[in-house]
Amino acid sequence: MAGLGQHSRTRWRTHLRSNPRSRGRTGPRTGPDRATLGVIGLICAVAGFFILSIVLGPVSVLLGWLAMGRRWNSGSPALPALVAVVLGVIDTIFAIIRITTTAVGAPF
Repeated sequence: MAGLGQHSRTRWRTHLRSNPRSRGRTGPRTGPDRATLGVIGLICAVAGFFILSIVLGPVSVLLGWLAMGRRWNSGSPALPALVAVVLGVIDTIFAIIRITTTAVGAPF
């Protein structure tokens, strides 16, 4: 009996394949997906404008950078990852300005 879509004659010949399968189909699928990291970074960046910007800003920068593959010149970077990095930097700068003006005594 052939198992799940395999023809009974080719079932035993899989080791005789002349060309190995590509790495993309057979590689391990562990770790987070880059698109998911970019979207999570974007959500953190938008939420950082409202709450905990000193924490969520750097987190969104880190997640966006990891989603872009740890390099800036990746040809066509994913848009959510790039937006997450930019908004994360803006979040962090606004948080630092808010902290320094509060320490000085001037309201922001």
